[in-house]
Amino acid sequence: MSLWRPEADMNIRGTNVVLTGASGGIGRAIATELSKQGAKLILVARDEKRLLEVLDDLDGTGHMAVPADLSDDGGRRRVLQACENAYENGVCLLINGAGVNEFGLFEELSQTTIRNLIDVNLLSPILLCQDLLPILHQQEEAHIINIGSTFGSIGYPGFGAYCASKFGLRGFTEALRRELADTNTRVSYVAPRATRTDLNSDAVVAMNDALGTEMDDPSLVADEVMRIISDRAKTDKYIGWPEKLFIRVNALLPGIVDSNLRKRLPLIRRFARSKT
Repeated sequence: MSLWRPEADMNIRGTNVVLTGASGGIGRAIATELSKQGAKLILVARDEKRLLEVLDDLDGTGHMAVPADLSDDGGRRRVLQACENAYENGVCLLINGAGVNEFGLFEELSQTTIRNLIDVNLLSPILLCQDLLPILHQQEEAHIINIGSTFGSIGYPGFGAYCASKFGLRGFTEALRRELADTNTRVSYVAPRATRTDLNSDAVVAMNDALGTEMDDPSLVADEVMRIISDRAKTDKYIGWPEKLFIRVNALLPGIVDSNLRKRLPLIRRFARSKT
């Protein structure tokens, strides 16, 4: 259940939004919350069946589904065309939520898997931002939100390529925010910790249980996205405690985190190899 409540100065009603990764757990939760507040959504994901299920469950009218693979030029063109044709007053909010994950020891990952992680998690949102910025700049006020991860700030064993993609997304978000600081377009980064979605394999869930790592419900992430939309002074949001503390410690004293994770390595390796 959502705990978020709209701020008095925010007007989401009638806002036109592009949401990628809309068929996933976090994407669906964000779509649900935005539609409740009166936004009109262009939902983007590769899985057309699941995308249409999300579309059917939304409140309000004026939403549309765009099945598209954003790692493909043609897929991004379909999203751009939808933005240009769907709404007379354009689009003012882009939420890059599409993502994939693969838990496993780096030496054992296929190069195809590594390329896919970088393409979907990093290159696709970068290119989509570039495609849609001319449309966003036409608005009096626009906003880009990139959904990252705690693992965009902490390198974690078993997630090497995933961490690389999210570290890159965090750096891109920071650079773009500074580049657009004197324009009408805000740029934000939201970093969830472990979340109960299909993105996590059974092995990841079992490992998190064994390590005592908390996993959030997607609705909590959606609440934080809504908060960052309403708080015009906020640029980044890191979700979860003690994960927020670990991020700070890792930035200042990485040796402490090295030591902590070294103790966990045998268990992490066991689950990475089990794949169950």
